[in-house]
Amino acid sequence: MALKLTQNLRLLQFGIHRCFAGLISVRLLYSSGLGRSSCAACLCTSAARCIQTHGCRKLRTDFSSRNVTTAVREPSFFASSSVGIHRDSELRFRLSQLHRPSSDEEKSFQQKLACCSTSRQVFSLLCSVEVLSDTMAAACLHRVADLEQDGAALRDPSVLEKDAIRALCFQLEQDSERLTEAGLVSALLACTRLFLDPWSTLMVRLVTESQNRLDGEQMAVGELCMLGQAMLAMEGPGSAMLEQVMRQIQKQEPDEWSLPDLVAVYRLLEVCVGEDGMHGDLLNAMHTHAVTVTSRMDPAAVSGVLSSLVALNQKQAMPLVISLCKQAVRHVPHFSDEELSHVLAALIHFGHSDRYFVDAMQNHVPRMAFTSHPETVSKVTEFFSRRSILSPTVFNAVAESFVYRADSYSTSQVARQIMAFGRLGYLPPNVGQLFKKVETILHTRFSQFQPRMLLNLLHACTLVERFPVNFLSKVFSSYFLQQLQGETCNDLRIERAVLAQLTQLYMTVKLECPTYEGPQLLPKYRVKSFLTSSRSLETPVDQQLYNSVKSGLVDILGDRSFFGSQVLTPYCYTLDVEIKLDEEGYALPASQTDEVYKRIALCIDGQKRFTNNARQLLGKEVIKQRHLRLLGYEVVQIPFYEFEKYRNMSKVVEYLHQKIFPHTFRLSW
Repeated sequence: MALKLTQNLRLLQFGIHRCFAGLISVRLLYSSGLGRSSCAACLCTSAARCIQTHGCRKLRTDFSSRNVTTAVREPSFFASSSVGIHRDSELRFRLSQLHRPSSDEEKSFQQKLACCSTSRQVFSLLCSVEVLSDTMAAACLHRVADLEQDGAALRDPSVLEKDAIRALCFQLEQDSERLTEAGLVSALLACTRLFLDPWSTLMVRLVTESQNRLDGEQMAVGELCMLGQAMLAMEGPGSAMLEQVMRQIQKQEPDEWSLPDLVAVYRLLEVCVGEDGMHGDLLNAMHTHAVTVTSRMDPAAVSGVLSSLVALNQKQAMPLVISLCKQAVRHVPHFSDEELSHVLAALIHFGHSDRYFVDAMQNHVPRMAFTSHPETVSKVTEFFSRRSILSPTVFNAVAESFVYRADSYSTSQVARQIMAFGRLGYLPPNVGQLFKKVETILHTRFSQFQPRMLLNLLHACTLVERFPVNFLSKVFSSYFLQQLQGETCNDLRIERAVLAQLTQLYMTVKLECPTYEGPQLLPKYRVKSFLTSSRSLETPVDQQLYNSVKSGLVDILGDRSFFGSQVLTPYCYTLDVEIKLDEEGYALPASQTDEVYKRIALCIDGQKRFTNNARQLLGKEVIKQRHLRLLGYEVVQIPFYEFEKYRNMSKVVEYLHQKIFPHTFRLSW
């Protein structure tokens, strides 16, 4: 009875001592009436006697398997004057459950922890605190993981050898049964993020205790989610404990969850929902509840939920996406780079944007273009280009930052930013500096570009009349085409969209770069039409607009047979309408092939051929009309914003006649 009372009332305190050889001993001090120290492993009154008799377990780090275990015996133990990190300093903290720090103290600690930018700063903060709660201890491990994670490994694995980490892990192992649910699952998740060995004593004890708590069904939703994430990291989606976690979550009503719990469940479901649509009912209930609380979401929550919706491909949740986009407007200046990237990626995925979000981005981008992560800047340009939004404010700022920062960009980031300019057909004021920088990067880093990304970059340059002649000989070489062939598809056939880009690039060289004398693109790599079902180099004609124009043309020319529709030229382009004239200017039947003196190509440009917020043709439409003129066609543009002004047929006919035959009188048939 006395022993149990002692165990329940004890306050555990660490004192870490360093021996001559740099080896570490851990002294575990318990408060007792006799003022004596005892060992945590066996409650012996003499720690030195415990080591000699029982082999008290110490922390051992084995980085070949990335584990932290507790099975190393120290050769010596210094119970007298302690030697700290700087000889006269001593690392002391105690993990207390009975006398937990106040909420204000925990909040202050978390704020200081968030400001730590290196693991050394985390350790210094840890050493400056005398009393820690289990959640504070777990938060320290999480912060170290934040700073040291690099993909599926630690940037500096030796961080696990630091005194503070060893001491902290040792106490979490010894006190696993006395940790709170929140502290227990958070510590377990932090250990998985630090890539500790799942079979180490620490991990086994934490998992065993978590299973016991899970069986008791007393965990809150947030704690269940942390446990689920930990088991995913350790055992994958097939984990039995993960299935048990999901069953307990499904028993609860989403409208009773707190906002952090809602976000946590979304993140957990990202990897728990299979192809069979498992947990669909739970997701629908969560979407319904989430719409009602988006106005209270902070930047991290907005970004997190949008990211989860993308991972779960929840196309049916558009009301929630729209609501989150509205909330994102408020947070644009406050998003971190990663959060903003997630938001933009989600809006691209769902094909959504609104005017207020665009306005907020236009105000924000000039301030962040020179300081934000290159990937975030690239995502900004991708968002505006994919949504066909031309913002000179945004693209001028991106162009300026590109000139000064592009040397630190990855080849993918370089290509994606220039692709946005090409897609929108926009040239910034510093166009000379911009493309000089592009040329320099191509000269110095050409071999670093992936074949597909390089082709995208060069093709984008031609869309805005910047011709990379010095690099085309390499692109048309058999070596590059073989690389492209191996990259694009498993069956060693190049995708049709890629072949279309190659063909248009080759046509550009032939029409606009007469001095080029390098390799030619072999016929087997050329397509016959640029108009395809997906990722087409031409925009299909707006059928409703075409029908209105067709009625007017019949009135002008006298018969439907005097013009052709959807005419595929020998040059891969498809003409919306083609009118053939003889030498005297009379219209010829569309089927006639001889005695054709002039060909008129009508470009019936609907709204999809322009940027969404400006009357500027997209880059692929500009290059089409440019090439048609070079091929001898007289190009007549019929833009939707001009044609829609005329409501009656007589006005339509008069407009079309003025556009097509501006120097002749109209005949009445």
